[in-house]
Amino acid sequence: MILIVDDKPENILSLKKTLELYKFQVDSASSGEEALKKILKTSYTLIILDVQMPSMDGFEVAEALSGYSKARDIPIIFLSAVNKDKKFITRGYDSGGVDYITKPVDPDILIMKVKSFYRMYQQTQELNIVQQSLRDEVEVRKQAQQALDKKVKELHTILESLPQIAFTATADGRIEYANQHWFRYSPNMSVMPQTAAGESSLDEDLQLAFRSGKLLEKETYIKDLREGKYRCHLLRVTPMHEDGQTVKWIGTFTDISHQKQANEILEQKVQERTEELSLINKSLEESNHDLQQFASVASHDLKEPLRKIHLFGAMLRDKFPDDNEDIRPFLNRIVYSSNRMTRLINDLLNFSRLSVSNGFEITDINQLINEILSDLELTIEEKKARFVVSEIPQIEVVPGQIRQVFQNIISNALKFSKNDTPPEIHINTELVAYCDVNAPTDADGQYCRITISDNGIGFDEQYLPKIFTIFQRLHTMDRYEGTGIGLAIAKKVIERHDGTLTAKSRLNEGSSFIFVLPLRQTESKKQQEGAWRESFQNG
Repeated sequence: MILIVDDKPENILSLKKTLELYKFQVDSASSGEEALKKILKTSYTLIILDVQMPSMDGFEVAEALSGYSKARDIPIIFLSAVNKDKKFITRGYDSGGVDYITKPVDPDILIMKVKSFYRMYQQTQELNIVQQSLRDEVEVRKQAQQALDKKVKELHTILESLPQIAFTATADGRIEYANQHWFRYSPNMSVMPQTAAGESSLDEDLQLAFRSGKLLEKETYIKDLREGKYRCHLLRVTPMHEDGQTVKWIGTFTDISHQKQANEILEQKVQERTEELSLINKSLEESNHDLQQFASVASHDLKEPLRKIHLFGAMLRDKFPDDNEDIRPFLNRIVYSSNRMTRLINDLLNFSRLSVSNGFEITDINQLINEILSDLELTIEEKKARFVVSEIPQIEVVPGQIRQVFQNIISNALKFSKNDTPPEIHINTELVAYCDVNAPTDADGQYCRITISDNGIGFDEQYLPKIFTIFQRLHTMDRYEGTGIGLAIAKKVIERHDGTLTAKSRLNEGSSFIFVLPLRQTESKKQQEGAWRESFQNG
């Protein structure tokens, strides 16, 4: 916008019409005082100022404007009809005018000059904006540089405080800083520490990392310049990224000589301990084999005199008449005790033989249970027992041992039934997620949970650990026969199959025996069983 200042309205009107013809926006003031007030409120591109005005002439207005920061850069064109002398023109320029035009004004000349000064003012304003932008950018860069310098200083302080060798490198791999520990292994920053013979040079390793832009981590032996020895260090060089670009690398050498030495000593001790354990294991296998042989021989040697005791006792008992009450009770005790001793020897032999298996096989457990029920047919009929058996998947087991587990638990369920209630025995099966009696069911599970429950006399669960211990009994022999080995055998068999076994019960409310078995044995387990079996057979 252009401001016309003149005390004569006709002059303002003619100038205004002329300027508006050329699409200029125009404002006017009839005195110097009014012009000053308007300039304080409005931004003008050009001021056309009449020299001769009452109260405050054009020179005084221009001088006043030079003191205003907002208006000092606005170009002023003086117009004068009277003051045409050189001294007045000079004063006009001195007071801040950019041109001095005398009246009468040639419109073409006026428009030409207005256009020039108008364009000059706009260019000046644009230049001022660019200059301000540059000043702002310089200030921002200055602050960023100060912040960067502060961060670099903090980083250097941190690196100096580290016990490791620490250094930084530019994006292209040039070492730009190293802490004081560096100079124990290198004379200056341009030379990488010397590696031991046979190792790749650190320059090559670092250049590969710098080109790939990936973390470098390796163990290396570098030479200590003070001691002349090579010490093992862990080198770790990490890229620092900004906006997806690598801007810096930070590297450290951590002395791991003591850890390395400790690891070597530990590995040596582990190796020595492994060899000791191997010898102990071999000795245990030999002892186990000797015990197997002893159990077999002892059972055979013990059975022979027992058979004679039982035979001669039975013969003596049969020769005496039934009414001889003095001798017959003693003979009955001899026969009964010899029978019990035979059962005890057989159970002990079975228990000792569990250390040697006949090999794992994919076994139909349903058929195995049917065979057991067939063997116990007389007892089942006598007690009028009822069985409910769910379908059991095929499991990789040692058939003879697993048969013994089911037979012992089912026999106990029949044995410890209530006198006035027919036994009812349920065998339920579920696939579970892992080897735990409380594991959740899982249709794709690799473990099978089998629960054998009955409605018998039960037991108090505080005695749960006792029932799985060899020779431990909860009832006297005069009420229930047995040697107290059956459940101990069952637990040992299940554990040898990498399974687990437990029981739940309440007095007079029946019992549940729960065991979990893997559907398939691991190759290492089968190899271990094969080695034990071969050792026993070759012994």
